[in-house]
Formats: sequence, C-alpha cells, structure tokens
Amino acid sequence: MEFSKDMFEVVPKEQKNSEKVVRPSLSYWQDVVRRIRKDKLAMLGLSFIVLITLAAIFGPMLSKYNYTAQDLGSADLGPSLSHWFGTDKFGRDLFVRVLEGARVSLTIGLVASVLSIFIGVIYGGISGYFGGVVDNIMMRIVEAIYAIPMTIYVILIMVVLKPGLESIIIALTISFWVTMARIVRGQVMTLKQQEFVLAAKTIGASNMRIILKHLIPNCLGQIIVTLTLSIPDAIFQEAFLSFIGLGIAPPLASWGSLASDALGGYQLYPYQLLFPALAICLTMLAFNLLGDGLTYALDPKMRK
Repeated sequence: MEFSKDMFEVVPKEQKNSEKVVRPSLSYWQDVVRRIRKDKLAMLGLSFIVLITLAAIFGPMLSKYNYTAQDLGSADLGPSLSHWFGTDKFGRDLFVRVLEGARVSLTIGLVASVLSIFIGVIYGGISGYFGGVVDNIMMRIVEAIYAIPMTIYVILIMVVLKPGLESIIIALTISFWVTMARIVRGQVMTLKQQEFVLAAKTIGASNMRIILKHLIPNCLGQIIVTLTLSIPDAIFQEAFLSFIGLGIAPPLASWGSLASDALGGYQLYPYQLLFPALAICLTMLAFNLLGDGLTYALDPKMRK
C-alpha cells in the first residue's frame, strides 16, 4: 500500500495539547500532606492539639502561680482577671492546674499509645506472617489478655507498684496493644500474598527483614490512624481511672483527678468541674477529627 501526503492531516498545536493532563508529580507523602491541608476539620483538630501541647509545656513555667501552692484566703474564687479559671477549695489556681493536668494526661496518652503500637505492630506482624500454629497460639494469648478488664490490670499493678504515672502507663499499654496486634495481623495476612513479598523471598531476604522492611511499612497508614485514635482513648481511660481514685496520686494533677476533686462541690462551684471536663472533651474531639482526616488522606483508594 502506498502512502501519499493527501492521506495525512497536520494537527494544530492547540488541538494536540487539548487532551494533555497536566498535574504536578507528587510522592505519596506529599499527596497525604496536600489532602490533609484541604480538610478543614482535620486542620482545626491539629491546630488545637498543637495549641494545647504548647500550653501544657510552657504555660506552667510562665505562670506566676504554682500548681501545688495553696492560699486558703483565696479558696473557691470564681473566674477573674487574676485567676482565669478561678481557684479550688485550697486556693490553688485552676488555670495552671488544668495546664499541669494537660502535661500529665497528654504524656500518659502519648507514651501509652506509642508503647502499645510498638508492641502490637511487632506481635501482630509476626503472627500474621507465619500463620498456622504460630498464629493460633499468639492469637489465643491476645484473646486471653483482651478478655480481662483494664481495671483488673490497674489494681494488680498498683499492688506491686505504687500508684502513679508509671502504673497507669503500664496498665494502659497492656490493655491497648492487643487491638493494634489484631489490626496489623489482618493487614499482614493480606499483604504477604502480594508479589513484592515473593520477590523478597526469592532474593534471600530473611523473615524478619520481610516483616520489618516490607510488610509493616505497607501498614503504616493504618498504624498512624490507629495511633491518632488511641491517644484520646488513653487520655479518657486515664481520666476515668483518676476520677474513681485509681489513677494519678497527689501532688500530681491530671484532668481526671481535677474533675474528681471538683465533684463534691460542683453545684456551688460548677466552674471547677467545667474546665477540666471541657479540656478532656475538646482534646478527644481534636484527636478524632485529625484521625478521621488521616483516614481519608492515607487511603490511596480515595486519591483524586
């Protein structure tokens, strides 16, 4: 077949580029940041978390009041310019005590969540990767731990250790890591059937290297979301334990212990209960908003 110039038509430059899709090349994490910035509620939650964290770190140091200093002559004062959140029955400034409580509550929430994530990720990764008898034994242990209420752990730990920060963190870690182990196990059992795992085995990668370098990084999105959502859960559990007298021991103060101290006189001095309760609610809401935003941003299936 012979070709001639009449059989062809020159396409104008404008028409040639009309269907060209121009989009900046973004890495996975750059796209995550872009999408999380577009989520106004998630950014609102993140802003509040940053704000309360900075206030907890620097607020007590900059305040002229000490959170343990008592002034019985200023007991049960309402909010004013001198005492923004008022004072408690011992004349202690509630604003600085709420900030000090933020230090304790956020520390417990973060440390307990990070420790539980670390233990759960390793445990769940090993269980899901090896499967079979190993998986059955490891999951039966998880179920046995999961069946025991957290309050029992707290009581048993406090029999051995004195009540305090360390006891609460240990109890929360023991209670929380099993949830993370189940999540990672399910993810790993799905991912280990993928071709990249077979390729790693073919080139001689060890089992632990495959788990740590290939499988767990591919679960990172789910791990980050779970961490974000477990922190407010830990804060609430600590507040509950402190509220019923099983948490932080004086002179330390947490939001739960502040709410517990204010309960006796809440009808006469409702502000003493309002501010620590409001701090708990707003912090939990902020972390949940951020967690929901991360769930959307870290899911590749929801990319546009």
